[in-house]
Formats: sequence, C-alpha cells, structure tokens
Amino acid sequence: MSVDILKKFFNVEVENSFLDGKYVRYMANDTIYTLFPVTNVREELLVELYEMSEHIAGMGDKYISRFILSTDNKYLITSNEEDYVLLQNKSTSLPRHLDYGRKLAKFHYRGRSIQTSIEHVSRVGQWKSFWETRLDQMEKAWYRLVQEHPDQEFEHLFVDSFPYYMGVCENAIQYLVDTEIDDTPVQIDAGTVCHERFNKDSWGKNQWIRNPFDWVFDHPSRDIAEWIRDQYFRNKRTFLPDVQDFLRSYQSVSPLSSFSWRLLYARLLFPLHYFECIEEYFITNSEQHQKYLEERLRKYMRDSVEYERFLSDFFQMAEVSGKLNVPTVDWLIS
Repeated sequence: MSVDILKKFFNVEVENSFLDGKYVRYMANDTIYTLFPVTNVREELLVELYEMSEHIAGMGDKYISRFILSTDNKYLITSNEEDYVLLQNKSTSLPRHLDYGRKLAKFHYRGRSIQTSIEHVSRVGQWKSFWETRLDQMEKAWYRLVQEHPDQEFEHLFVDSFPYYMGVCENAIQYLVDTEIDDTPVQIDAGTVCHERFNKDSWGKNQWIRNPFDWVFDHPSRDIAEWIRDQYFRNKRTFLPDVQDFLRSYQSVSPLSSFSWRLLYARLLFPLHYFECIEEYFITNSEQHQKYLEERLRKYMRDSVEYERFLSDFFQMAEVSGKLNVPTVDWLIS
C-alpha cells in the first residue's frame, strides 16, 4: 500500500525497501523515502517540525529528513481517509568517526539559531509540570493497586518499589526548582532542537537519518542526559569511558554552564527509566513483553543502590570543574 501511495501521490517508483529500526524505508534513485501516518498529529505541530527540519538542513546538515511535496504541491496527502507526509533523505554513508558528542553539539548549535517561534513541540521550562503530572498519575495507579491487593508478580514489585521512586522523583523536582531559583541561564542555555529520547541508535545504524518526528524543542541538557542514561543501562560495567569521551567531545564545541550541568543532573536524578517501565507494562498486550518488563523492573530495584552511587559520583566522573559550584543531593552522599 505504501508503495502505491508513493507512486500515486509523489510519482516515486520504489526500487526496494528495508526495515530501519521501527521504520520501513523505501529506496529510489539513490534516495531514501519514509512515509509517516499523521492522521492524529495536529497540523500546527507538523508545521513546526517542517520549520525545524528546513532550518537545520539549510544550515548544512546533510542527514536531515526533509518533507517533500506531492505532485499536487501539498505536503499533507490523504489516502483511504488516512493522512500522510513523506520524508526524504539522500543516501549517504555513515561518518568515518561516530563522534556523537561533537555531532550532537553541532546539531544543537544549528537548532539554537532558528528564528521561527516554536510553541507546540516546545518543552522548555515544562519539566516540572510534566514530572509532577506523571508522578501524580502513577501515585493514583499505585494507590488503586494497593486497595485491590495485586495478584500479578509485576504488580507486587510495583507496589513495593513505588514509595522509594516517588521519593527520588520528588528530589529531582526539588533539585530542578532550586536550579531555576539559584542559577542563571547563559547563551548556551537557549532552547534548541532536541530529541524525545536521544541515544546512540537515534540517528540509525546503517544510514544516519535525523527524523523530525523524533524531535522536541528543549534545553540541550535533555539530549545529553538521555544519552548518558541510555549508555549507563546499556553498558553498566563499561559506560564510563564512553560517557567521559562524549562529554569532552560535546564540550569541545559547546562548554556547559553550571545551569546546564544542574538541569542535566536533575534529569538523571528523575527516574525516567522506572516510569517508562511501569507505564509500558500497563499498556502492552504482549505477555512476553510483560515478562521482559518484569525482569527489567526487578533489575532496576536490585541495582538502585548502584545507580545512587553513579549519581553521587557523577560530577567527579564527568570532570565538572569545582569552580562551577554545582550542588549534589545530600542523601546520595551520606
């Protein structure tokens, strides 16, 4: 069906297709096409993603996915009552050196200069309200389970673990609030194009593709923190050299301010990995995936003291200058 849409609306003759992570890509004339269903995506949000894509591509980023016009000069097409947009990338080889820190800093530099007002995909200054909402929803789910006396093993684990993670979450929110009161943003702290969840797979494995549907507009520390979180849980025994190289490399382009370090730390302190594990369990219908999430939750609980140690040592590990006077959290040190 997608092949038919490309031919009918964009006059693209697909030569072959391949699965790239969660996306099916289509090849034609040394160009990669990705068809996105957007029936439930607000038009004003699509406009902002388009504006960000055009801006960063115009700044010289050759890996950006760009929206392309249909044969009727429309970016949004409708087929069988479903709306779609088509993104295009030139087929390019991977960079010789996969220097994520430096590449991310350059990406942020380009995104920071966008002149268009970004509102609908912006998360700047909204972490506190997002975290509080998430915590409130999870606390209600936890309380309901406590009243109902859970019978599933995962539910038992959730009931047992949530009070601890609620406390950690409240610490993260307080740290964020203190940062916004006590510290002052500088130029490097301006909002930029970021990713919902940045990690080493975000730009692909065989082709580097920077997909606007992965983006939000936020403080750059969002991407740095999520890359570090992913590296920690992906390679817990060997993450340190990679994280240090990443941070040095990023700062060779954009040195971080004390405000940036504090936002980054607040984000690592917020137990996003725990929240996502719980939320995913209750929306999936796959027993196999639920079993996997049960094991993952058990692992998070078992290794929570180790993660506390990682947080308590973070600024030393990250080689943050003492001159910045970045505070840690008291209970982690004790």
